[in-house]
Amino acid sequence: MEEQYSYLEQNINIEYVKRSIPFVVDLSPESQQKFLSHFVTLSHPANQIILLENDWGGSVYFILEGWVKIRTYNLDGKEVTLNIIGKGEIFGEMAALDKQPRSTDAITLTTTTIGRIPAEDFVDLITTEPMAGVCLAQIMARRLRQVNRRLQLREANSLSRVADAILFLVDGQGREAEGIMEIPNLPHREISSLSGLARETVTRVLTKLEKRGLIERDADLLRIPDILALENAIG
Repeated sequence: MEEQYSYLEQNINIEYVKRSIPFVVDLSPESQQKFLSHFVTLSHPANQIILLENDWGGSVYFILEGWVKIRTYNLDGKEVTLNIIGKGEIFGEMAALDKQPRSTDAITLTTTTIGRIPAEDFVDLITTEPMAGVCLAQIMARRLRQVNRRLQLREANSLSRVADAILFLVDGQGREAEGIMEIPNLPHREISSLSGLARETVTRVLTKLEKRGLIERDADLLRIPDILALENAIG
């Protein structure tokens, strides 16, 4: 199931990769070139499965453009969104490091460009290039902090949980435009799965946040005019 794609990008260069993937910025020039020599770029449409849980992993993936949902299922068969990641993020690294089957699915939410390198080359990079190991550790630490925050709020009210889901996405992939943070205006079902709330509840809460001026929405983007105000809404 792994590594489906629609077309292969050509003429990838290290400057483009460095602008898109912070992981490689602090690597030595030699390691950057080595990374690029094994780097293949693929374009995927929305709603395409990239990885399936329990598959054996042959590659590690880096998002150049777009959004990817990392999901699993609970004992009742209900989908649980563990993360939604975007440009600059890495996924599929756990199976490369511990040589175990994939522990989650990865599915595109938008048209997405993803680069990949063979798992063995990624492990070689981590073990021979100190800054690669440091960067990976920083990524893991940030994700752990995000999970801890979500666990702390799992018994909070619905407004707090939706606000936290939005801030979670901002923390990972927010982009600033004219002093306002923006994220893609994802379908309500994605925020529902991320927050653990019913979709109808998420719809009501988003409307409430919009009426209070804490968020602004159009067809493509969700904007947060005042991050601190949204954080203060979490009770």
